[in-house]
Amino acid sequence: MKVFDAAPVRGRWRAMESPDDVLELMDTGAEGIIALVRDAGATFLAPIYHELAGVVCTGGTPRSHIGIVSREFQVPCVMACQFAADEPTDGDEVELDCSGGEGIVRG
Repeated sequence: MKVFDAAPVRGRWRAMESPDDVLELMDTGAEGIIALVRDAGATFLAPIYHELAGVVCTGGTPRSHIGIVSREFQVPCVMACQFAADEPTDGDEVELDCSGGEGIVRG
């Protein structure tokens, strides 16, 4: 489910499993990253939200914490994402498209 209508964005895929991943990106920069998170209540992305190209969450709804923050920062976001095939690997170039009826992640 997309959180709000947004034009497609492209970026490098990065699974964010813990605050340590955010700390690493605070040092190297998060610009152009499409972040994958699994917990819709995760708050650890806050320090880098303004740099992210997009967010994909495997749980939750648009009313979850990640969805609300994404909407406020105007960062394209998909919630409860399910992958038809294998999910992208860290560093893969992907497109996050929230312009249609549903949010879509394309490799």
